[in-house]
Amino acid sequence: MTTKIAQQMIRAARQLCKEVDALQFPPPVAWVYNPLDYGLQAHEDYLQRYAANRKRFIFLGMNPGPFGMVQTAIPFGEIHFVRDWLGIREISAGPAETHPKRPVQGFQCQRSEVSGKRLWGLFEERFCKPSSFFQDHFVANYCPLAFLEETGRNLTPDKIPSQWRQPLFDACNRHLQEILQILKPEIVIGIGRFASQRAEGVATPLGIKTTEILHPSPASPAANKDWKGKVSQKLMEAGIWTRDVPHDA
Repeated sequence: MTTKIAQQMIRAARQLCKEVDALQFPPPVAWVYNPLDYGLQAHEDYLQRYAANRKRFIFLGMNPGPFGMVQTAIPFGEIHFVRDWLGIREISAGPAETHPKRPVQGFQCQRSEVSGKRLWGLFEERFCKPSSFFQDHFVANYCPLAFLEETGRNLTPDKIPSQWRQPLFDACNRHLQEILQILKPEIVIGIGRFASQRAEGVATPLGIKTTEILHPSPASPAANKDWKGKVSQKLMEAGIWTRDVPHDA
């Protein structure tokens, strides 16, 4: 049964999808993937299962990774965790057109989303069951779109020319504000500097605290040495986690 909160989250996601689908992006953007569109069923399954109640803490990422949310429609959606831990259904189809170097293959994708593997791996290790994690926590992305250059190289939202970036950020800000009003968290945890800055701009006026953790991307040298330990320590210092592991180890 879908709760009122999950229904509100689903409506908010559909509205965001509609708004960003209407936007245009010039070079260097050559391809745009919207997992909220082609991965609608999987994403709404995620919201129905795991956004059914208010949260104390929301982890906020930047935008879909090519081997994560692009393939699964779930934030930081490394395939193993989406399928085997979260139990989310596979997306049924990809975009009508894809870059030949970046196909959407769903669970058949052979590439691992390292950032997602690290993030969800930490949550699984600490909470054991998804129900324990999602009792107080949720994971979302600020921007639902993935951008590719003509070569197929990933392009982050902050690299889009400013006059085209602002309408995107306006839509994403409205959506983030809405989900914060629905889920009513105490703290928003930005995963990396970009997400932290975007979270602060929206959450602070609502009286919601923000903090930042190190992004798990392997492109960050700091993340490749005990990322799990660094992030766990930061979350404990912020009063979000305790040193006691909250499951029967």
